[in-house]
Amino acid sequence: MTRLLMALTLLSIAGAAQAQIRTPASPVAPPQGSAEPVPTSALDGNWRGTSDGGSCNAPLDYVLTIENGFVDGSAYDTTAHGPVPNTHHGPPPAPTPGLWQIHGVARTSGPFSLISVASVKGSDRREGKLSAQSDGSGLVVTETGGCRRTARLVRG
Repeated sequence: MTRLLMALTLLSIAGAAQAQIRTPASPVAPPQGSAEPVPTSALDGNWRGTSDGGSCNAPLDYVLTIENGFVDGSAYDTTAHGPVPNTHHGPPPAPTPGLWQIHGVARTSGPFSLISVASVKGSDRREGKLSAQSDGSGLVVTETGGCRRTARLVRG
């Protein structure tokens, strides 16, 4: 009798456990046409180019990516030098920034502003402002201060 009672108890526990197990729901696909379209810009893509030297006589190599109108990129000064041995025992020249980070929001009509921040050590934070504008199939980027360099970028 106790064996029968024990068997019935185990069966009832197994049945309760079986009832609590859920079957996975079938994945529900969103209705057609309900997804929001990703906004795009006519300027989306990868842009490359080199600026003139400006008043600093130091051209920059630009690499920009524009995605959904957001600009992210960098400019690299190939003439920038870090600390060098000082054989004249005079004060060493200050190192120039070699890498600039560039951010902003692109507009297809008219000029738009970009911010550039130099990658330098210590508290010497250097910022610049750039103005960019679509020019036919290219993009013209101009420094609004500093060296006043101008770069013509092409899709790359």
